[in-house]
Amino acid sequence: MKNKQKLRIIPLGGMQEVGKNMTVVEYQGEMILIDCGMTFPEDDMPGIDIVIPDIQYLLQNKQKIKGIVITHGHEDHIGAVPYVLKQINVPVYGTKLTLGLLENKLKEHRLLRSTKLVTVSYRKPMKIGRFFEVEWVRVNHSIPDAAALAITTPAGVLVHTGDFKVDFTPISGDPIDLNRLAEIGDRGVLALMSESTNVLREGFSMSERKVGATFDRLFALMKNNRIIIATFASNVYRIQQIINAAERYNRKVVLSGRSMINVMGIAQNLGYLRVKKNTIIDIKDMNRYNPKQLVLITTGSQGEPMSAMTRISTGQHKRIQLMPDDVIILSAHPIPGNESAVNTVINRLLDKGVRVIYESLSEIHVSGHAYQEEHKLMINLLKPKFFIPIHGEVKHLLKHTEVAQKMGIPKKNIFMLENGNCLEITKNEAHLAKNVEAGQVLIDGLGIGDVGNIVLRDRKHLSEDGLIIAIIAMNKKTGQLVSGPDIISRGFVYVRESTDLMNEVRHVVSESLESCKKQNIKDWSSIKSQIRDDLRNFIFKKTRRNPMILPIIMDV
Repeated sequence: MKNKQKLRIIPLGGMQEVGKNMTVVEYQGEMILIDCGMTFPEDDMPGIDIVIPDIQYLLQNKQKIKGIVITHGHEDHIGAVPYVLKQINVPVYGTKLTLGLLENKLKEHRLLRSTKLVTVSYRKPMKIGRFFEVEWVRVNHSIPDAAALAITTPAGVLVHTGDFKVDFTPISGDPIDLNRLAEIGDRGVLALMSESTNVLREGFSMSERKVGATFDRLFALMKNNRIIIATFASNVYRIQQIINAAERYNRKVVLSGRSMINVMGIAQNLGYLRVKKNTIIDIKDMNRYNPKQLVLITTGSQGEPMSAMTRISTGQHKRIQLMPDDVIILSAHPIPGNESAVNTVINRLLDKGVRVIYESLSEIHVSGHAYQEEHKLMINLLKPKFFIPIHGEVKHLLKHTEVAQKMGIPKKNIFMLENGNCLEITKNEAHLAKNVEAGQVLIDGLGIGDVGNIVLRDRKHLSEDGLIIAIIAMNKKTGQLVSGPDIISRGFVYVRESTDLMNEVRHVVSESLESCKKQNIKDWSSIKSQIRDDLRNFIFKKTRRNPMILPIIMDV
């Protein structure tokens, strides 16, 4: 493109996947970052806590970054902020609740004092750098203070919807600001980046108030039962309706799960959660009440291994033990990939004899994401020249592309991007430029990115096949065997029940050492390789298994 006034859109996460949302917007040497999210590890990532986008491109251009702009406070949009700020210290802009949730994360990472947080208001544009003017536009979602972003640049206006739905009767606050979106559309929108999470569903999404009516009905039917409800900790509107029902039926509310307690505390302090003075009680005090006077709200609606609901289902929760008359409500839809974990929890609970109510049995969940007709409305209001579906797997992005074409956007003006793609746009044309580095970084405890493919491969190997350790003591100078070989098995066979096999393994190791001695092999790494190869061949022939083999030679 000869025209220098080109806008570059570079997704580093959130394309052809659910979660890990992060997009770079660049114009003439300045950048802003839209959202900074994480995702949960997949089944083939044992031991990994969370996954964040690879930010090598940001580190290479850190002097160009003018700020991070956040659409809302869900983890897939703010979860990676502390990890990015540790390497790139720039201001973070967001609405009040969004920054309230982020403050809590920054405290944990000891970054609060060094980070500049800028609270924004709807319809009040914020100048960021020389070239970007960002306006937060109210949208509805499953968390308060969600926003779409209208980013004005010299090349034109870019609109990023964030996560949204159209709810004309929200639990609190105002409906989506369709008037402002229409005004922005009338001014002219160069490009629209629109979330695609629920675009496969036809029609309109239901109002969150539908769930409130269901809770009211269930509470009326279950006057003699203790009720335990699992939902997302950040779904403030859902929890507000549970509290409303509890207060209506004179029940006390107990919160369980660290994230649940943290988020509800922040939401209550900021005025986003309305609770009567004595409604919420400490979990330590719940035994003072009759079980039928209680509602327990927990984390674990997605079957997370360490969550409160999972520990309740396995009987490992320190304070909550299931009773025969308990009713469990799972008020969430399984995130793609979590279906198996959720079903496992449901089956465990049913096996313990309690009643379980989940989405397919009752209207206890509505989505916070737009259906097809709402997407059509968004496109119709904004009338973008170029369209970029975001936040979804391939099937979601393809369907959103179809919807956009039906709304009159030419196929050549629709770009289905991958992470790392660089889309360059001017007022008249758009094309893909050279890709940038993109991928994922694995977080394990305090380690950031130190677990790579080789470590994951080893963990998977250990989890599937176990480990055999052969310990030998040798004199390094003479090469003489001093003691051993001693054999330790973990996750392969139980040694006490496999005496004959262990004796044969020792014999194979002894023969390997003898072979090395005859060939005058004294290098320890070569000796270890010989032991490893001989043991691998023997064990596979004997057991058809392939455990990890770890020879250890000690110098005596």
